[in-house]
Amino acid sequence: MSEQAIKHPGLNLGPAHGKDDEAAGTVMFGFWVFLMSDAILFAMVFATYVTSLHATAGGPGPRDLYDIKSVFIETMLLLASSFTFGMASLALKYKHRKARLIGWMVVTLVLGVAFLGFELHDFSSMFVKGGVPSRSGFLSAFFDLVPLHGLHVTAGGIWLICLVGQIVRYGLDTKTKLGIMRLALFWHFLDIVWIAIFSVVYLAGLT
Repeated sequence: MSEQAIKHPGLNLGPAHGKDDEAAGTVMFGFWVFLMSDAILFAMVFATYVTSLHATAGGPGPRDLYDIKSVFIETMLLLASSFTFGMASLALKYKHRKARLIGWMVVTLVLGVAFLGFELHDFSSMFVKGGVPSRSGFLSAFFDLVPLHGLHVTAGGIWLICLVGQIVRYGLDTKTKLGIMRLALFWHFLDIVWIAIFSVVYLAGLT
């Protein structure tokens, strides 16, 4: 394996990007440290949810509240957005036209917004059925975990909009390239977290 291939995990721009590729090493390492700290945060709320799963206090439980069809659609939307961001990353690395890069980023944003729309609809449906955070320990833990992920997706979407604006205004300078690289890692990280939520919260909750 070449030195370039193991420079840092995630997207490596390659020598064709010159100083931008050199600048990525330290920045990407620091962002990996941030993601590890974020992973610890999610691990804590996962643990809280698992230990509170049966603490329904006589209120509605997972079988009464979860809509697995809607959650499956959300999962497909987020997986598709991870693919489209991957295509945006390749467009950046291989210096495709800016319009193609922006196009893939906009499609990613649309998929992320659609995911959030379905998730908010799910929360609304749970409220109608009495599934509010104050009802039980189980629901408090659920609304500590799942909306936390949604807030991360929202932050990622805002970041994505800002990056598209930077590309349009300033072009693909070093800061913009590094921003796209970091957001790509962040977006794929959220995809992994959602797979864990889908498995532990929804699938396990309905078995």
